[in-house]
Parts: sequence; structure tokens; C-alpha cells
Amino acid sequence: MKLKRQLHLNLFIQSRGHHEAAWNHPGASSKLLTDVGYYQGLAQRAEEGLFDSIFFADALSLSADQARSGRLWLEPLTLLAAIAVVTKRVGLIATGSSTYTEPFNLARQFASIDHISNGRAAWNIVTSWLAPVARNFGDKGQQTHSDRYVMAEEYVQVVKDLWDSWADDAVIDDRVGGIYAHPDRIRPIDYKGEHYSVSGPLNLPRGPQGRPVLVQAGSSEAGRGFAARHAEAVFTAHLEKNTAQEFYADIKRRVVAAGRRADQVIILPGLNPVIASTETEAKRMERELNESTDPEIGRRTLSSRFGGHDFTHLPLDRPLTPKDFPNPAEVETMRSRAELVVSLVRNEGVTLRELLARFAGARGHFTFAGTPEQVANLIEDWHQNGAADGFNVMPPVFPVMLDAFIEEVIPILQKRGLFRTAYEGNTLRDHYKLDRPVGRFWDND
Repeated sequence: MKLKRQLHLNLFIQSRGHHEAAWNHPGASSKLLTDVGYYQGLAQRAEEGLFDSIFFADALSLSADQARSGRLWLEPLTLLAAIAVVTKRVGLIATGSSTYTEPFNLARQFASIDHISNGRAAWNIVTSWLAPVARNFGDKGQQTHSDRYVMAEEYVQVVKDLWDSWADDAVIDDRVGGIYAHPDRIRPIDYKGEHYSVSGPLNLPRGPQGRPVLVQAGSSEAGRGFAARHAEAVFTAHLEKNTAQEFYADIKRRVVAAGRRADQVIILPGLNPVIASTETEAKRMERELNESTDPEIGRRTLSSRFGGHDFTHLPLDRPLTPKDFPNPAEVETMRSRAELVVSLVRNEGVTLRELLARFAGARGHFTFAGTPEQVANLIEDWHQNGAADGFNVMPPVFPVMLDAFIEEVIPILQKRGLFRTAYEGNTLRDHYKLDRPVGRFWDND
């Protein structure tokens, strides 16, 4: 069957699921969250489902609610290396902090994953912002929201230059002639900026993709501008289709204004699907998950979204107003998520208990409870009507709700001609339909 416009699906793997109550859910895996086999199995399952990619976020500090939430992460790049050797096609995305990692180290790590995986690596660029993280790295104080993005601009340029410091044809491995690589096809980058000074070259040849794919998730004004200039895939969070459409159109306009093609940036809103054979059963499952959460854990999570603002005085069952929150424009943490919270309160007048339940499932991403057909209808609607190029799929519980998506939703999408029935390429750039970038220092070859 001839496909319609290609739908892209990324699987966001986190703990035993994205819902706060997932860790002890009957459908959750019994394997330890430090068991690499658990994550390898989920990655292989995603590959069986023909997902474009999988994604691991990262946290550089221990959650204050670890004892009751089961939230922890293996170091994601180490984990991707372990996953790369047990998979063949699925793309591999991991978060790397531009604030707390030197650019040379990060460039080398992601280039290594690209080589190990034969061209499936991607870097999710984040500018870390949590106060506990700052304390783990010298407690030199947190950077402002705008300063983090200024530094990230330099950081990304350094990393790109390092990836480009070897020409594609630098390695010849001529055993007879005694030359492994042409020295004139490897060059230093000699980068000197306001924040970074890096000589280079990278001590690793250019990867199979030229560069790993660049992913970004900021939706603030600064984040959108950054995405337009650098990102090739954008993760985003929306609670309504209309805001997703507005974001989609805005990013595509900015990409074109930055001199890039709109199709070279794919936009993937988060989708948290609760799937059952009937809508009634799906909503019952969603309600049971929400009722299993601890509101005080949610309250502390909300506080972290607002830079540590104290919400302990707010009653759980009084309707909220925007006055209950700091001005999102003055928040120095994850500003776009703060804006989303205040917008929801303004538009719906939810209580704190209702707000925390809404965010318990997917932290502000779109949660939908319904039948496989209804979930497929939603995906098709957003995809065909200018809200998404695909979705960042965030199952509430692993593996049971991932299995439901693969076994019941994906076949519907395939039958409608929206999703692949087999991989057509080998690299993540192949799956995302992205061009292979030309090396910046060798474009006149």
C-alpha cells in the first residue's frame, strides 16, 4: 500500500511507565530499574513495532520522592551503547546537558554511539535548570533562562564543528601504502568564543550519519528560536490540539525564516495513551491510576517546575487561579511547562487535586483514554491537520500499555496507510527523512 504522508513514532522510555503510579502497577515489569535487560527488551519491542526511535531522558540529581515514586535513570549514553548491540534499526536518542558536560566529551560520546549503532544516534539538547543539579556540580549558582540558551548556541556550534573536523573520506585504511587516514582531511576547529575555547579535532572519524540527529524540547520563546536554528526533531507538550497546531505552524515558519527547509524539522508532541477494548474501561483504568498517586509527590513536582516555589499552602480542592502561581515569564526553570500549567488553570479553573492528576500521567503531555480505534483516530487527526509530524509515545505503564499500542493501534495506522509496514532505511536520518549534513569545513570539495 502506498503510504500517505509519513507518520513518525518515537517511544519515550522512562522507569516502569510515565504515570506517577506506574512503578507498582500490576501491569508493570517486575525487573529492577537498574537491569539493563529491561531496557534492552523495551527497545527490541519498539523495533518489532517499527518505531522510528526510542528516547531516554536524564536527571543529574536524585528525585526527592525516590523512596515512593521509583524514579531513577541509568546513565543514558552508557545505556544506548548496551541497546545498540541488541537492536538493528530503531533510532537511539539520549539527553545530554549543555550546562554540565564539556562539549568535546559530549561530541565524542554521541559520535561513538553513532558508530556503535551504525548510524542511529541522536542528541536531545537540554539546558539543565534544577537547583539540586547545580549543587551536584560545584554549587556555583544557577544560570538564568536566557544565559543558558546563549551558552547553548555556542555549545552546539562547537559540537557540530567537532563532528565535522574529519572529512567523510579521511579514513582510507591503506595497509599497503601505510596510511590509515589523510592528515589533510582532518583539521582542528580552533573555536574561540565567549564561553568555550576548543581546539579539536575530534579524536574520532565522522559518523555514519555525518552528525547525530539533533533533538530539542524547549517551547519558550528562546527555545523556539533555538529549535528553528538547530533542531531536526522537536519534542513538545500540548494539552489541546489547537495549541499544538499553533506551535507546529510557528516552528515551521521559524525554520524557513532561518534558511532551512520545513520538512527537515519534525515535530513530535507527547501522547500518553490509556488503551482498552471499550472507552468506559479505558477511562476506568485512567481513573484508577490517578487515584493511586500521592498528591504530595505531585505538589513537590509542581514546585520544581516553578523553580522551587512553595505550593504547600494551597488546598487540594479549591479551584485555582493564575494568581496562585508565579509569573511564568519570570520563571528561570522550564518556562514553557510553567506557561502550560498557568494556561490550563486560566482556561479550566481546575483544583490543585485535578491539576496534579492531570500531570501525574505525563507531566503536561496529552493524555487520552480510549479504544485502539479512538487512539488511532486522534493520531490521524493531529497528523493530518497540522498539529504533528508524529508523536512521542509515552505509555503510562511498561510493558503492558506499550504492548497494547503496538498490537492494537499500530496495525490500524498501517491499514490506513499512515505508518510503515517495514523499515525502508537503516539510520535514524533515513527513518526521519532527514538529509545527511555536509561537513562544514569540506563543503567546497
